Amino acid sequence: MAANRRPTMADVAREVGVSAKTVSRVLNEDGYASAETREQVLAAVAKLGFQPNLMARNIRVGGPDTTIGLVIPDLANPFFGAVARAIEDAVGERGLTLLMGSSADDPDRERALTDKFLARRVSILIVVPSVGADHSHLKSHRSAGLPIVFLDRPGVGLPTDSIVSSNRAGAKDGVAHLIAHGHRRVGFVGDLPVKLYTRRERLAGYRAALQGAGIPHDRSLVANAHDQRGAEAATAQLLELADPPTALFAGNNIMALGIVAELARGKRKDVAVVAFDDISLAEALEPALTVVAQDPEELGRSAAATALARLDGDRSRARTIRVPTRLIVRGSGEQPAPKPQAARRCRTTGRDHAQMASAGRVP
Repeated sequence: MAANRRPTMADVAREVGVSAKTVSRVLNEDGYASAETREQVLAAVAKLGFQPNLMARNIRVGGPDTTIGLVIPDLANPFFGAVARAIEDAVGERGLTLLMGSSADDPDRERALTDKFLARRVSILIVVPSVGADHSHLKSHRSAGLPIVFLDRPGVGLPTDSIVSSNRAGAKDGVAHLIAHGHRRVGFVGDLPVKLYTRRERLAGYRAALQGAGIPHDRSLVANAHDQRGAEAATAQLLELADPPTALFAGNNIMALGIVAELARGKRKDVAVVAFDDISLAEALEPALTVVAQDPEELGRSAAATALARLDGDRSRARTIRVPTRLIVRGSGEQPAPKPQAARRCRTTGRDHAQMASAGRVP
């Protein structure tokens, strides 16, 4: 056997001196083989490093693969990493293997990934939907019994199970916490695109908290960004307003990183911050970051449990499961609002500093 190719079933058969069909019977435990032959085949498999092609076998016999397909938007986002790990742990107990790919929040890329998973005849398909994606093409697969679960966001065009966080309620709790500490000018830094389900739900929670406190909604206090640098720029723009916010609510963990970085750059510890999503080292910041924490592990476990129940024959109506969030108080969200006179002085100082910086008179 050439050293640069993978061993085949035929190689194992030659090593033992039996037919490839006998090797197949031993590996698949399908049909009779003597104990001696079984031992010789398994020894040859170990010696040659042969790996059975489970995908080819399952397609041949018309069964599903022993894998689960998971489509997420961003492999680098620690939130989705925690979700994927929880799914992997849950399905691993059933002997299933997790396959994962990133859609980059692109509907076409998401469709290509789901098609690849379907071609493998995965046992379960779990998808974090991209904005603008249409999932009606999955109807026939779901009708044929394939468990399909939408995660973090509901899909479009396909009535199936969805596992999401309590985005609206969580954002409302976070903004209400800022209002309870005297803030009437609360900025919102949300991610893009603006049609993203989680952004829309969290913005709705932000507005609900304002309305509940009798505070008019000011569109100038709502900013958008796609990444951390964009969030830094959005924060700077909000703080340069004639009547700037005294508190900021971050729409997700990436926006929170941008806000914290910009405030640190300007040595601004007078602005209260609450973030939706926890971040690593949140407790090491000064002040430590107050967050509305999602439970990515529970999202993953719920998605896996729902999909496995469908795999086991659950044919009940499709449902949406909302996983609760919780407010973690650490310090940044408890910064009190400045008194009116102090707030005016801060606004004037901020504008003067910005003007001096633009004129090159600030070192």
